[in-house]
Amino acid sequence: MNSITHHQLAAISIVGSFLDVLGALYLAYDILGGKHGPLRTLTRMVTYGVLFGVGYGLPLGLAFGIAAGAAGGVTLALEFSRNSQMLGRHPFRYEVLFSVIRGLGFGIGAGWIHGPEFGAAFGVLTTGAQIAGYRLGMYPGMYGTEIHALRFTWSRLWLALLRTAGYGLAGYASATIAHHEMHRVMFGEDVGLATGILTALINFLAPYVEWVSDNMAERRMGVLGVILILSGFCLQSVQYWVALLDVQVR
Repeated sequence: MNSITHHQLAAISIVGSFLDVLGALYLAYDILGGKHGPLRTLTRMVTYGVLFGVGYGLPLGLAFGIAAGAAGGVTLALEFSRNSQMLGRHPFRYEVLFSVIRGLGFGIGAGWIHGPEFGAAFGVLTTGAQIAGYRLGMYPGMYGTEIHALRFTWSRLWLALLRTAGYGLAGYASATIAHHEMHRVMFGEDVGLATGILTALINFLAPYVEWVSDNMAERRMGVLGVILILSGFCLQSVQYWVALLDVQVR
């Protein structure tokens, strides 16, 4: 007899809920003209939060994905919103705050996996690294927030490689501080690669996505929202189909 685990069933329902929320935001964005209001920032938060959550969650686990995704989505949305209004960078004190928020997300996620000592060390190290990056002129939106074509540059690749190495070393150092010798290389490699890949994707895709969202044909965003809502509904209904078809839940 076919079977499914409680964890798999819960994961399917959670994904369905996320799709419903994202679809509802896209639909409201289109109906209410969100491109010129706070709804755009909220839509960004959820969109980038899901991207970060999936990107970190797949290699590092659900807890790390939720914590890092929420922190990354909120801060990136706020920074992109300011850049899209041609207001330039935030004052440095806000960039420090964004670094602390992301570091807190990394620390909570890492601490859930490897313990509070490891999480605290990783959160502090990644926060410091991000603040140093801001000081060196590396920040979200540094390549612009709206371009009408995908564009590869060597500087973007270099930034992704730099963040890969930096977060990998932070994971290694945190494991050394917390005396997790057997985990330090593995976690450092995983978090470094995940961060590098996400950095490359964000730098490569985000400006084009921002341009598409502002120049999309009328009601196209709303149609996408409806599709996401229906997809989420289908995923959430799986739990009821499991009961109706007498599928064994382990």
